[in-house]
Amino acid sequence: MSGKLTAKQAEHAKPGKHGDGNGLTLLVQPSGARSWVVRYRDAEGKRRDKGIGGYPAVSLSEARKTAEAIHAASAAPEPEAAPEPMTFSEAARMVCGTLEAKWRDPLGEGRAFRRSLELHAGPLMAKPCNAITRADVLDVLLPIWNDKPATAQRVRQRVKLIMSTVMAYDETMLSNPAGEGIDGVLRSWTGRRTVAHHRAVAAHEVAEVLDIVSRGATTKAVSLCLRFLVLTAARSKEAREARWAEMDVDGRCWLLPPERTKQGTAHRVPLSDAAVDVLIAAKGLDDGSGYVFPSPNRTSAAVGRPLGDSTLRKALSENAIEGTVHGFRSTFRDWALKQPGVSFEAAERALAHTIGTTVTAAYLRDDLFAERAVLMAAWADYVGR
Repeated sequence: MSGKLTAKQAEHAKPGKHGDGNGLTLLVQPSGARSWVVRYRDAEGKRRDKGIGGYPAVSLSEARKTAEAIHAASAAPEPEAAPEPMTFSEAARMVCGTLEAKWRDPLGEGRAFRRSLELHAGPLMAKPCNAITRADVLDVLLPIWNDKPATAQRVRQRVKLIMSTVMAYDETMLSNPAGEGIDGVLRSWTGRRTVAHHRAVAAHEVAEVLDIVSRGATTKAVSLCLRFLVLTAARSKEAREARWAEMDVDGRCWLLPPERTKQGTAHRVPLSDAAVDVLIAAKGLDDGSGYVFPSPNRTSAAVGRPLGDSTLRKALSENAIEGTVHGFRSTFRDWALKQPGVSFEAAERALAHTIGTTVTAAYLRDDLFAERAVLMAAWADYVGR
């Protein structure tokens, strides 16, 4: 876009940089967020960039006036103090905001994004981005590089993304401290890794575990949710955030929409009689939020929200149960594959796993719902013995 901007162009400009002249530029993020930046030279002749606010909060005419004032002030004998450099924490919030439009669950994924950095990159948070070195990044990665490899890789990717974004605006930063410059150290630090599997309760112990949790100090919502998760072989988040709108009790089907599944495709879950009984019992928990298992916490932050991600895990640990919530899926799979007449495909479909390559999956259009309904009824009978 060349020449002077119009208000209409500013409002509808596509992602990118759009100059208005006199050093004034409108930056449009992929998310649609718009902000003004003024490029000027200070009293020493050094080129500087300064953000002056977002559009439309700062109108086109206001931005032009501010740009003129900045140029006038920079030419004065007493130059304006350089703006404070952006800290890593501020940059993380900015990047998180731009990613929200891409996330299927902006609230949950945003919380996870920030929390992982707070937990594992805490020493970087208060530092100016242009002062963060490779040594600083290695200091936060090396302690978890072998013990928590997946977490360490995720943290590195997020730090690298944040620093790359800052580099786009700060031309004094010549390299990314989380980039390939630290690959050699990380490779030399990498030890022999063992695959950590989720601890699983044995199939013959599942009934007893559910009974222990139901008789324990846990809330009714947590107890029912855990039982529903086991009976449907669902993932924790899928069960905790189950909606009444997804349930077809008469048709004995729980329909998970694409945005609620790991694979990003709709998934039908057969409901056994035992699973329907759980839903009937959960009706007494209905708080109008639409969630089947709403949080029993009555704080303002929890009202109208589903169960938190730690609630089921705590129900097991507080009852001294050796096993993880995700491990129940492994328990179900091991049990299912030992049952006569149960196909590998049905067991995998029950877990909402992708079968084979994308080409193979294209030919497997039948989700084997009828076969899985028989399988889930047998599983409910086994668990309810």
